[in-house]
Amino acid sequence: MKENASIRPYTRQFYRGNGWLLVLAMVQTLLLTAANILISWLIQQIIDLTTGADVGFTLLQLVLLSLAGLGLEVLAFVFAYFSRPRFIARGIGQYKDYVFAQICRKGISAFSGESSSLYISALSNDAASIETNYLTNIFVIATNSVLCAGALAMMFWYSPLLTILSVGLSVLPLLASLSTGNLVAKAEKQVSDRNDAYMTTLKDSLLGFSVIKSFRAEAQMCRLFAEKVREVSDAKCLRGKMSVLVQLVANCAGTIVQFGVFLIGAYLALTGYGLSAGTVLVFVQLLNFVIQPVGTIPQAVAECRAARALIQKAANALSENLREEGQVIKAGLDRGITLQDLSYAYEPEKPILQNVNMTFQTGKSYALVGASGSGKSTMLNLLMASDPRYSGSIRFDEAELRTLSSASLYEMVSVIQQNVFVFNASIRDNITLFSDFPREDVDRAIRQSGLSSLIEARGEDYLCGENGNGLSGGEKQRISIARSLLRKSQVLLADEATAALDAQTAYQVSSAILDLEGLTRIVVTHALDESLLSRYDCILTLKNGQIAEAGTFRELMEKKGFFYSLYTVAQ
Repeated sequence: MKENASIRPYTRQFYRGNGWLLVLAMVQTLLLTAANILISWLIQQIIDLTTGADVGFTLLQLVLLSLAGLGLEVLAFVFAYFSRPRFIARGIGQYKDYVFAQICRKGISAFSGESSSLYISALSNDAASIETNYLTNIFVIATNSVLCAGALAMMFWYSPLLTILSVGLSVLPLLASLSTGNLVAKAEKQVSDRNDAYMTTLKDSLLGFSVIKSFRAEAQMCRLFAEKVREVSDAKCLRGKMSVLVQLVANCAGTIVQFGVFLIGAYLALTGYGLSAGTVLVFVQLLNFVIQPVGTIPQAVAECRAARALIQKAANALSENLREEGQVIKAGLDRGITLQDLSYAYEPEKPILQNVNMTFQTGKSYALVGASGSGKSTMLNLLMASDPRYSGSIRFDEAELRTLSSASLYEMVSVIQQNVFVFNASIRDNITLFSDFPREDVDRAIRQSGLSSLIEARGEDYLCGENGNGLSGGEKQRISIARSLLRKSQVLLADEATAALDAQTAYQVSSAILDLEGLTRIVVTHALDESLLSRYDCILTLKNGQIAEAGTFRELMEKKGFFYSLYTVAQ
């Protein structure tokens, strides 16, 4: 069984730079407790004064003290007004920032094996639950605990015997309430799990909408969606039942304590144990400050446990697929990338790459061709540090890939994939990825990537739409090229970048990549076009995870080997 990741770095975010607000909120708790205790004492003094007892105060003095108690209570809520909401808002904001930062630490291909819905839920539904059940309940528990302690102290001052009996009555019901807290935590985690599955189904339905429509699978998807909705509803219903159960136990505990103390207090007053009418009535008032925590604290503690379970769930998920940071090297690639005895397999008995040896020289262009499953895309993914579990070595100059920091690697290497992701932002923001670059650098990237005509027609502030639905496939690919040029990457990897484009656009994009100077370009391509292939410095033909042939287009055609067969069949 895998050990749980520590949640301390996550819970620490609630308090980072937030301590002074927490102190103000705790001052509010102390002021509110003092106000309630003072008001309870004043009730006893006023009642005893009206029965003719000498309390040492006049009615006017007690009225003035009552106004002071009211002012103290108002001051307590002023402190709460300026501290609690800001503490909660800042704490949950910092928690979300930290979770997102941890997501960004994952490897480049992390989400090919993980569900992004888990993290969407962690930053939406789960975060809302943590805000309510954890941060808000910090103050609920603190306020009720201090109020309970203050009330018990004053009760003990009035009558130690009745106070001890009251505490004795409270212990067993309190333990019973606490013991039911785990039920709420388990139910809350089940809601989170069901929400993850629901979010996955919803996302798949929207992203795969064209497939659903073309295969007339609407009824099946509606049925599947309804099933996930029902599962979430059932889980929330169970959570509600568990909350009611905890509340029932807590309320029963409060009722037992209340009736017990009432009866015992009445007995002590009637049998002459020195309790005045005012003292009995103030016990009733103070008893509320004991009963309320008995009913409230177990519920709040149970909800805190449930929230911590959600934090633990996020921490466990975020501890996986992290790329350990390594050495930082200078920007630049002098000699090139060397693969030495490189082998890789997703499953031990099914190797994808076998003893590959190759050097990609700086500034040259390389085409990777071969049948589906020959290992082309896997090789490119490994160059982007998708998985360190390969044998042999991958060296950028003299630095082994496993030892490189992510910052050093991605400073040198950028990738253009078949499906380019475009944000729902302007063309300029999609090129710069929301960073600041000199105007002349952006203009140069636009010009070299072939985006000038698009900018002239629509302007660089044109909103691209969700995932670039306002752009053509070729325009999105050119944005991807511009990103790489703007970052001045030394190595450009392209994985079937033109597979989804029409022939003319595919040719234009491929030609634009080959026109780039000063970059090492490694391109996986399925298009065996002589006019393009003849421009590559070297063509690598992969077969069964090995380099079957390597050379220029002319050399491979004259050899009439495996590449010649692939090319001939493709024509």
